[in-house]
Amino acid sequence: MTGASAPLGLAADIGGTFTDVVAERGHQRVSAKVLTTHDAPERALLDGVTQALDALGASFAEVAQFVHGTTLATNAIIERKGAVTALIATEGFRDVIAIADESRHAQYDLNIERNPPLVPRRLRFTVPERMDVTGQPLLELDEDALRQVARDALAAGAQAIAVAFLHAYANPAHERRAREILADIAPDLPVSISSEVCPEIREYERTSTTIANAYVQPLMAGYLTRLARALADRGCQAPLRLMTSGGALASIDAACRFPVRLVESGPAGGAILAGHIAAASGEDRVLSFDMGGTTAKICLIEDGRPQTARTFEVDRTARFLKGSGLPIRIPVIEMIEIGAGGGSIAAIDATQSITVGPESAGSEPGPAAYGRGGTQPTVTDADVVLGRIAPDRFAGRTLSLNADAAAKALNDTIATPLGLETEMGALGVTEMVDETMSNAARVHAVERGATLKTHSLIAFGGAAPLHAARVAEKLGLARVIIPADAGVGSAVGFLRAPVAFESTRSRFMRLDTFDAAAATALLDEMTAETTDLASGATGPLVQRRTAFMRYAGQGHEISVDLPIAPLTGADADTLRTAFETAYRRLFERHIPSAAIEILSWSVFVGAETEAPTPPDPVPPLPAPEAPGHRRIFDATTRSWGEVPVHERDALHPGTCLPGPALIVENATSTYVTARFDARVDGLNALILDRKTEAP
Repeated sequence: MTGASAPLGLAADIGGTFTDVVAERGHQRVSAKVLTTHDAPERALLDGVTQALDALGASFAEVAQFVHGTTLATNAIIERKGAVTALIATEGFRDVIAIADESRHAQYDLNIERNPPLVPRRLRFTVPERMDVTGQPLLELDEDALRQVARDALAAGAQAIAVAFLHAYANPAHERRAREILADIAPDLPVSISSEVCPEIREYERTSTTIANAYVQPLMAGYLTRLARALADRGCQAPLRLMTSGGALASIDAACRFPVRLVESGPAGGAILAGHIAAASGEDRVLSFDMGGTTAKICLIEDGRPQTARTFEVDRTARFLKGSGLPIRIPVIEMIEIGAGGGSIAAIDATQSITVGPESAGSEPGPAAYGRGGTQPTVTDADVVLGRIAPDRFAGRTLSLNADAAAKALNDTIATPLGLETEMGALGVTEMVDETMSNAARVHAVERGATLKTHSLIAFGGAAPLHAARVAEKLGLARVIIPADAGVGSAVGFLRAPVAFESTRSRFMRLDTFDAAAATALLDEMTAETTDLASGATGPLVQRRTAFMRYAGQGHEISVDLPIAPLTGADADTLRTAFETAYRRLFERHIPSAAIEILSWSVFVGAETEAPTPPDPVPPLPAPEAPGHRRIFDATTRSWGEVPVHERDALHPGTCLPGPALIVENATSTYVTARFDARVDGLNALILDRKTEAP
C-alpha cells in the first residue's frame, strides 16, 4: 500500500539531549527532533509527534502503530532517581548485593570505588525460608516474619519491594506467596519477584536485576500510564509498544511489569536499523555506529543480525572496565556504550591533555552554541568552529547555533590554556573523541574475535554522520553507509522491530542423564508464558528455543539452538554434536568425551518479520551543482578549505559526488572527507567509498 491507504506508524526515541520522532506512511517519512524535557519527558515527545503529524498532514486518530524507546529507566539508575526500594531476601543473605561476586575491576587499585547498591543496608531485610538447588523446600516460608518485615519496610519509607529468595528460579512458590502477603498488607505497593524478573542462576546478578526492576517500576509505570492517557486524549487509538533492550517490541503491560527490559531500548532500535540496512545492502559484516547528543554506541552485526548477550552493566564507575557497573541480566543487543556524544564536555586534565566526556551538557543548558546558558565546550561546539555544522540548519532549523559562543567556550577552556589557535583547539577535541570511539570499536572487536577491516560502517544518530568518515579512516575501513533519515535512525529502527518476548529460565541438566520429558515440559511452559507476554503480535509467529551449555565445571555457557518439536532421548547426542561444533568455532578444539551440562533454557516468540528487499541497481548520475560552499578545517592537512555544501533532498539515487563535501539535512549533516567519494544507492542511503589512491 502507498499514500493515504498505507497504515501510519509513529516512533519516538527519548535521548539524553534530543527526542526524535518519526512518522511513516508507505514511502512517506517525516521526522522531528526536539530538545528533551527532562522534568516531563512526555512533553517533548508530544510536541515532536505533533510536528511530525502536521508535516505529514495526518492526525493522531490515523496512527496505526506507536513505538517508543526511552533512556528514562537508564537515567533513573545512573542518577539514583528511582523509587525508595527495599529488598527481602532469604535469612543469611542480606548482603548479597554488597558482597557481589568479589571480583575487582581494578585489581591493584587500593582505593577502588564501586557503585553503591540501589538498596542501602537499612532497607535490606531477610526472612526464614530455604529452597535447595533442585527446588525442594528445606525450610518453609515464615509468613509471620514476612508480615513483620513488610511493616518494617513500609515504616522505613519503602516505595517498592524486590523479593529475591535463594534458588527461587528452581521453585518460585515462596516468592509468589510472599507477593500475595505483601499485596494484602499494601495493595498499591509495587513488588518485583526474582522468579519472574530473572529466573536464572547466579545469585548476585539475579538479585541485582530484580532490585533494578523494582527501583524503576513506579517511575516507568507512572510515565507510561501518563503517556498512554495523553495519547488517548488526543485521539490516538493505536496500541503503545515499547522497544526492549533485546530488539523486540513489548506491550505497555509487559513494559510496566518488567521495566528493567527497557534500560537499553534506544540503542537497540539503532542496531535493528543497522541490521536491516546491512541485510538489504548485502553487507555480511557491519559495524554499527550510533552517536547522539550524550553517548556513542558501537555494535557488531553479522549476516544482518546484531550480536546479542544475556547480561550487561549499567552505570560503570570506570570506562571500558567490566565489573565496575551494576549487572543487569536480561536479553540485550550486545554493544559498547561510551560517553562520547555531541554534548560531551571537553576539558584539560592534570597532564595538560584534552579529555572529552563522559559528562554531557545534555539539553539543559546544552553546548555553548545552543545559547541556553552553557559555557563549557562540547563536541558540537568544536564541530561548529571547524565549519562542519551549518548553524542555521541544525535540528531541522528549530535551533540556530551561535558560532561565537562556541569559539569563546573552546578558547577559554582548551585553546588559550594550551597556547593553540581556536581551530586547533577544536580539532583537538574532535580528534580526541574520534580516537576514543575508534579505540572502543577496536576493543569491542578484539573481545569478540572480529577483524574490523573486513567490516563496513553504518552510521546514524545526530552526530555520527559528521564523524563517521574520520572514524573509518582511523579504523582502516573502506566503506561508510549513512541511511536515509540517519539523524533519527534509532526511531526508524523501532518501526522495523517485531512484537516479541524472550524468556530465560535456569534448570540444571546433564546430557549423560538427559531427561527429554522434563526438558520438553519446561520449554512448553515457557512457550505458553512467552506467547502471552508477546500479545499483540500479528500474523505468523516465529519461535526459537535455545539451551545454554558448558562443559561440567566451567564458568560460562555457549548457546545452542534447540528443535521446536518435543525432545527425545536421541536429542542428547544431537545437542552434544551442536555444542562441540560451537565450542570448536570459538576455541579451535573441543574436549572429547567430557561431561556436558545445560544450565539455562530460553524461548523466543515473536511476529515474523519480512526480509528486506535489496534495491534495484541505479545508473550513476552526476552531482548537481552545489548551492553553496563552506570553509571547513581539514583534520589531515590542518588547513581551511572551501567545501561544496549539498542539500540531502536534492541527491537522488545514483548521484555521485567527490569528497570533500558537506551534505546537510534536517536532523544531521554528513561530512565526506577528502579520502572518500559519496554516492546515493537504491535505498536512498549515502555510500562513502574510500578513494583507491587514498593512503
